[in-house]
Amino acid sequence: MKRKKVLFVCTGNTCRSPMAEAIFRAEIKKRKIKYVDTASAGIFAQGSESISESSAACLRSLNVDFSKFKPRQLRHKMIESSFLVFCMTADQKELLNDFENVYAVKDVCGFDIPDPYGGDIEAYRRTADLICRAVDIIIQKFFCTQMNE
Repeated sequence: MKRKKVLFVCTGNTCRSPMAEAIFRAEIKKRKIKYVDTASAGIFAQGSESISESSAACLRSLNVDFSKFKPRQLRHKMIESSFLVFCMTADQKELLNDFENVYAVKDVCGFDIPDPYGGDIEAYRRTADLICRAVDIIIQKFFCTQMNE
């Protein structure tokens, strides 16, 4: 079976999309979905050097590995080579409207993933909880039905 890449996109690739990438990777591994890869990038990630400390703390509390993560600037080639691209908000999706494989999380899950940047750890935990819900819905909608085919 051909491998499929799922790309998560946010603004700076330091808070939401790295959490989504790591949580998605952990879930596909746990569910033994072997033909799916994941990555993340930021629309304005230039100058970003690492995952935010609060995002890292949330992932550690979930026992989710993110040790190999490095922020990346979004490039057209990344979108073109991905099976699915999920933007954290509808506004971010609007910036990438030229691509058919780009969705806002809200398109699939019914809610945006708000940016916790500048908020306290509770804001980051709420964001991580929403990402966990979104990842579960995305896997159910796009990958569980294909596994049974």
